[in-house]
Amino acid sequence: MPPVFRFAPSPNGHLHLGHAFSALLNFDLAVQAGGRFLLRIEDIDTTRCRPEFESAIYEDLAWLGIAWEEPARRQSDHLTAYREALDRLAAQGLVYPSFESRAEIARLVAEREANGRWPRDPDGAPLYPGSARLLSSDERAKLLRSDTPYALRLDMAAACARVGDLGWIEHGEGPDGATGTVAARPQAWGDVILARKETPTSYHLSVVVDDALQGVTEVVRGQDLFWSTSLHRLLQRLLELPQPVYRHHRLLLDDSGRKLSKSTAATGLRELRAGGKTPADIRRLVGLM
Repeated sequence: MPPVFRFAPSPNGHLHLGHAFSALLNFDLAVQAGGRFLLRIEDIDTTRCRPEFESAIYEDLAWLGIAWEEPARRQSDHLTAYREALDRLAAQGLVYPSFESRAEIARLVAEREANGRWPRDPDGAPLYPGSARLLSSDERAKLLRSDTPYALRLDMAAACARVGDLGWIEHGEGPDGATGTVAARPQAWGDVILARKETPTSYHLSVVVDDALQGVTEVVRGQDLFWSTSLHRLLQRLLELPQPVYRHHRLLLDDSGRKLSKSTAATGLRELRAGGKTPADIRRLVGLM
């Protein structure tokens, strides 16, 4: 079977040079390996994703000379698949609702940090500090029947106990130089959110479901997602999904050393194209020529 690569942008802004690098790298690797190249539109965030940005993604990628298998997969068309995966985790007793607001969570973190720094996940966000996992079934049922917003979280301790040791094959390089066989540390993420009352999935849940359903064998993405792979490997094992090979690539940074943002017009593909840059110029700018 030929290897399967994918590029999976979110239509919440215009593409920039960092996106171009990742898309071109995936496309080039697929061509070199005689494999397939897929495009996935990750549009589950309905508050930020807009149709005009999705149209711009298609236009920018075509301008770069990238061809993908039609049709592109749109996550908003497959919410049932994510709900089924969530139900499978719930059936294992690994999902519970938490009802604290973001402000309440911030207050809880502040209270705990009065006695020392509260642990953070690999992205720097504080781990969930609440005690919703300890609510009685009656208390949970009462809150679920009310209009109280909630998040559905993974019971990380129970999940890790169920699967044991995990790892993945890294063909790229992590931010700390990790490569080859990498030990996964999903517990570093704490009780992550898998869905919300108003949003039936999260990035972490939908990405592993999509990769499995699309037959993706090679996940090529930025180093900023390197340690997310620990969580993704955990979900893959719990859901009995196949394990891709991973290759995390360098990030393109701005002049201040920060990862490129969709709000950075100076590196936006549309702005560069309007300024006379060609697809070959883009390849040179991202270091692929």
